[in-house]
Amino acid sequence: MQALTRGRYRARLAKGEADLHHVQALRHLVFRQRRGLAATGGLDADRFDALCQHVLIEDLATGALLGCFRVAELSDAAALDRCYTGAVYDLAPLRGMAGPMIEIGRFCLHPDHSDPDLLRLAWGAVARLVDAARASLLLGCSSFEGADPQDHRAALALLGAAYLGPPALRPQPKAAQTYRFATDLAGQGAEARLGFAGIPPLLRTYLAMGGWVSDHAVCDPDLDTLHVFTAVEIAKIPPARARALRLIAEG
Repeated sequence: MQALTRGRYRARLAKGEADLHHVQALRHLVFRQRRGLAATGGLDADRFDALCQHVLIEDLATGALLGCFRVAELSDAAALDRCYTGAVYDLAPLRGMAGPMIEIGRFCLHPDHSDPDLLRLAWGAVARLVDAARASLLLGCSSFEGADPQDHRAALALLGAAYLGPPALRPQPKAAQTYRFATDLAGQGAEARLGFAGIPPLLRTYLAMGGWVSDHAVCDPDLDTLHVFTAVEIAKIPPARARALRLIAEG
């Protein structure tokens, strides 16, 4: 992917170990330090980093890193099994889908910077990567802060009532700690009506693009999060939103 600019910001691919180090340091700040979780030497790093490309979102004037995410192109069943999402969800139902898939992960923005153009640029970069790969599906894990499902009942009830994926495509449970919200919260209409405010911003964006979720969530005690599998079928993104993303992607 060639560098993409919007206003004061630039999105580009990491070029080496120094860039990766900066990405891991920002992730540590956002996912651990900001929330008072156990330190990991100042970096958030795992074995999946080596399998991915990393996108940096920077201030053009200062070079400061303001956001990042990682991307893995999944072109076959083996790649589905190797990716981060495949480690915690059984992705076998997706193996019959046509075309490559792209996994988006570890998406974060610096907590001191909230300019909407940062998020717009990030999604423009995603659109450019999707087009380059001719991907048919975006997938990943969308996280709620706090691993206790009871803290997110209203949001999970809404997801179960309105945003479940097609039964034939939904991943099956694989992780040790899961919560079957679609079953446990079925019929909780009153809670579901209050749920939108509790849906994390990244997941709201996926849902606005026609995205869908799994019927269960996974508890991650290490990061103290609860996450749901999330997918966006590229062909089903609303036309107006797809046009807006491609305008950004074109620079």
